[in-house]
Amino acid sequence: MNHREKVHRFEASISPHLGAAYNLALWMTRSPADAEDLVQDAFLRAFAAFDTFRGEEAKPWLLTIVRNTTLTWLKRSAGSPMAFDELPGHEIPREPSPGPEAQLLASCDRDQVRNALAQLPADFREALVLREFEGLSYREIATLSDVPLGTVMSRLSRGREWLKRLLTRPTEAPAR
Repeated sequence: MNHREKVHRFEASISPHLGAAYNLALWMTRSPADAEDLVQDAFLRAFAAFDTFRGEEAKPWLLTIVRNTTLTWLKRSAGSPMAFDELPGHEIPREPSPGPEAQLLASCDRDQVRNALAQLPADFREALVLREFEGLSYREIATLSDVPLGTVMSRLSRGREWLKRLLTRPTEAPAR
């Protein structure tokens, strides 16, 4: 495939998922500027590796690259992949892509949901964002996160329960 064909195929299959890529990076970093930089870096990496893309699901393939790029950046800048919960000055993302659980949003204020979701540990938050905001299947999340399917199911179940407790008793800190 020549360069022009590669660019055309990349734009057709990968570029439509720019919003999902930004959403994931934003929830992981809590910084719009960092998320933009990381998505740009991830898209460059995705384009460089596009010859290895065999037409599988484009969104999980891209989000895996975004996740790995973000985790690498977080390790370098914070010393630990999950330490971004502690980074000072980072804002809670305000524009997730559509698709969160309809019942939860119908009964709660959007800001309450965002704030409650931001309080969850990173692994629970990541699973919920990928499933509820980005619509990935359990299997796609397991592959993307490199964890067993049962772990994804557990994280989603526990994360939903934790989120429910935060939303019904927002002043109480849930037990882990």
